[in-house]
Amino acid sequence: MARLLDIGIARITNLIIDMGRLSEELVNIALESYEKGTMLRSQIFEGSEKLRFLQIEVTDFATELIARYQPVSRDLRLIQSFMDAAYGFSRFGRYAYDIAEVLETIGPLQNCDKSQVISMEKTVKEMIQLSLSSLEKLDKNASQKLYMMDDSVDSMFRNYLKKALTQTKKRGFEPRCYASTLLILRYLERISDHACYIGDSVHYVVTGDPSPRR
Repeated sequence: MARLLDIGIARITNLIIDMGRLSEELVNIALESYEKGTMLRSQIFEGSEKLRFLQIEVTDFATELIARYQPVSRDLRLIQSFMDAAYGFSRFGRYAYDIAEVLETIGPLQNCDKSQVISMEKTVKEMIQLSLSSLEKLDKNASQKLYMMDDSVDSMFRNYLKKALTQTKKRGFEPRCYASTLLILRYLERISDHACYIGDSVHYVVTGDPSPRR
């Protein structure tokens, strides 16, 4: 017979997976909107708000499970990590909205070079998928791969920042293009960080070690 705690954990697991899939969808919509120049801020905002409320639901339910059943060891680590993952997925949604805000604030970017964002987004999308997969499968080994990819994302952001600083005095410098690219790269870099934190949470569930990266 399944424990009542197991039933609760199954319910919270489903909530987390739903959050992960919605957050991935929102990031994809935001980036496609950037590439095509479409304005979808209201749609992304609605999804981001839904993620925020789901995060509150996960936190409240996780707190109830801890108070009612007083789980220990792996069960406790799992519930704690679900709360961390819920926050991470909520941030994915928020950064997706921030990307949409860039388009709304700065305006059409048809004439801007978007290759840097497109290059980084490939890695970040893979990181989102990997973080969600690691949570579904409780794959503790995903964290190391996530950190390797995060190093690549950080490097891309720093390199573009340096490039942007050298272009400001050149003829034909277009501040709208560089500002929008820097903002979106920064949001992608933050998504990358939170994907790593989700990987950390999974590693903690399985091993009890909260710091897989030494």
